[in-house]
Amino acid sequence: MSVTQQYLLDSYRAAQLGERTPPAPGVCDWQVVREVRDYGRFNAVVHERPAHGRFRGALGRLLRGLRGGGARTPRPLP
Repeated sequence: MSVTQQYLLDSYRAAQLGERTPPAPGVCDWQVVREVRDYGRFNAVVHERPAHGRFRGALGRLLRGLRGGGARTPRPLP
């Protein structure tokens, strides 16, 4: 049985019983991703580990750019 078929069956049962219909498949996916990310960050704080987030990534990109490595390095003139 596919996800869509299961959703339709659950919706039908909810309508027959007068209950709320379940959320459609894929509606809450991004919310779940955010909650998992937040839980990981919370766990890092509780266990006193360094944070690995946007700030650290941005700092790494900035430092790589200042060192002159990567795709931003101009070609030497012939």
